[in-house]
Amino acid sequence: MNLENLCKQAASVKYQVQKLSENEKNTILLQAANELITQSNYILTENEKDIKNGIKKGMPEGLLDRLKLTAERIEGIAEGLRQIAALSDPIGEIIEQFERPNGLYIEKCRVPMGVIGIIYEARPNVTVDAFGLCFKTGNVVILKGGSDALYSNKALVDVLQSVLSKNNVPIEALSLITDTDRETATAFMKMDQYVNLLIPRGGAGLIKSVVQNSTIPVIETGTGNCHIYVDEEADLDMAVSIIFNAKTQRIGVCNACESLVIHEKVTQNLLPRLSKKLKEKNVAFHADPLSASYIEDAIPATEEDFGKEYLDYILSVKTVSDVEEAISHINHYNTGHSEAIITKNKATADKFLREVDAACVYVNASTRFTDGFEFGFGAEIGISTQMLHARGPMGLKELTSYKYYIRGNGQIRG
Repeated sequence: MNLENLCKQAASVKYQVQKLSENEKNTILLQAANELITQSNYILTENEKDIKNGIKKGMPEGLLDRLKLTAERIEGIAEGLRQIAALSDPIGEIIEQFERPNGLYIEKCRVPMGVIGIIYEARPNVTVDAFGLCFKTGNVVILKGGSDALYSNKALVDVLQSVLSKNNVPIEALSLITDTDRETATAFMKMDQYVNLLIPRGGAGLIKSVVQNSTIPVIETGTGNCHIYVDEEADLDMAVSIIFNAKTQRIGVCNACESLVIHEKVTQNLLPRLSKKLKEKNVAFHADPLSASYIEDAIPATEEDFGKEYLDYILSVKTVSDVEEAISHINHYNTGHSEAIITKNKATADKFLREVDAACVYVNASTRFTDGFEFGFGAEIGISTQMLHARGPMGLKELTSYKYYIRGNGQIRG
């Protein structure tokens, strides 16, 4: 279908979608969850086509991991829809209300955005998460996935649209742009006549392209150069456990730890143990001179290493003399995503929480928890690293706007 016609049709059904009741939306979301499980063999067959193509192209392991679906992951995606259905519908919520001296009664009410566009790379889970969150909030969604996940995305959208159709909801409530060339993506960024909000999810190049080219308002979901700072008063057993999880549980995700900052007083006791543990996953260390002296086969770190999102089994290491230097280093090199401190000292932890500039800041926990599902949002549309409108994992409320209801009894302005 012609891109403009697709966007026009999506915009034409937005008021129908907005009229659906909370019960109607929840019923459809639950049916969609069940249908994903029922159709899992079909979905996995199509996903395998994408995986084989990715291997042929030499796709890095971290990106293949993002692309891969399994029966367990489909169950997790379906569970996300169930959680979204179980959440309170924010649409119609009165955010605040007040009466003016002239008798006007004003209510600030949450409403849908309208039509939301999502441009993303090889992440088929985003297809379902985006549908669930947008549909629950009364929004129409247009998806522009990457070529690497084309078969997976088509299969998932087929399943979801079949559920919409069975419930007499226009299938245009969910659309997939199947042209995968860059020209189509750029043209989509100009469809401000039909699309109210655009959200990119992917690497730095994609996000930069959308921010620079879009005439549609954009929520920037940034890359994740996530740090863990091990303080001089850290529990080192806890540090090894948290870093191992944050670095290796899934390497191709934006909340994985990419950079380690260590107080110089704990390097000797921590790094040999940590190095041994991470060698189980063949993690390579790009370390500064002091850190490197305690790590076998460490590679000298460059300036680029400290600011890089590897999405690989690589970890940069920087030693510091105090928490002030740690905070300064993190704020200089981070991407505003997720940062963590490991310490027993509450005052140090509180200082880190206040002064580190990121959407999510942790004390004694893995950065891997920066996720809409883990935050209880059911799923997420992305993790915003900007300040305006939304920051951090974006759930239902972040996909709404608001308007004012003003009730009077004949007032006129003098």
